[in-house]
Amino acid sequence: MIAPLLLCCDLDRTLIPNGPQTASPEALPRSRRVAERPEVTLVYITGRSRDLLERAVLRWHLPQPDIAATDVGSAIHDVGATAAWTPWHDWHDRIARDWHGLPPSDLAAALAEIPTLTPQADDHQTPLKLCYTAPSDIDAVALQQTVSERLNALGVNASIIWSIDETIPLGLLDILPRSATKQGAIDFIRQRLGFTVERTLFAGDSGNDLPALSGPFRSVLVANATDAVRQAALRQAAENGNAETLYIAHGEFLGMNGAYTAGILEGMAHFFPEFTPWMK
Repeated sequence: MIAPLLLCCDLDRTLIPNGPQTASPEALPRSRRVAERPEVTLVYITGRSRDLLERAVLRWHLPQPDIAATDVGSAIHDVGATAAWTPWHDWHDRIARDWHGLPPSDLAAALAEIPTLTPQADDHQTPLKLCYTAPSDIDAVALQQTVSERLNALGVNASIIWSIDETIPLGLLDILPRSATKQGAIDFIRQRLGFTVERTLFAGDSGNDLPALSGPFRSVLVANATDAVRQAALRQAAENGNAETLYIAHGEFLGMNGAYTAGILEGMAHFFPEFTPWMK
């Protein structure tokens, strides 16, 4: 008998092969077979909104998740076979405390005079998430420090997450309640559902995945991640004492290249080889 597994996947350029690298064509069909197993509870944890996630499921014929953590983990919903999309109000109430009741417009006003920041479109913004773009070659550490200082002046406890979309290329800056990172959302989900860290797997590819990739649960960085993200993930996992729980996909597993979904399956087989027969 196989113990239940909580499988948490980032979407863009992790599960979804929408980056510049070539995808192994057999990877997504194999992932569907694995996701159908009753032992697997599937979570999508993504920067996408609910609407954009639902479009992705249809566009890429993705498995229907059991749970969706959208907007970089700032909202959690039960989805399931009926696609009910029932919100987890206790998660919303928990993370909202970090902003002390301030509306996002107050936070945006405090950042309006930073010339390198450009607000993303309205459909990327939520009451608990602000999204900006910035030049990809900017001093990201200095930018995050400036943003942090302005938000601290408001008494806001925020997570300021930097990543680069190499397909544009542009820098992406997400501002969330401090407790609303992907790692925080995964921990909240696994504890509520009764999963241990040893039976939780996260897969990601980019800068906003780093807290989860370097956390205590099992994690896999897919092979199409940039060298900068790869080195940062290795460094942060080691600093956190979690080097053994991070796997870097490199390809050759079942003849696949380790990019996107192939990397998820490779990491899953590394930590949980009992699932390998359903990937073949």
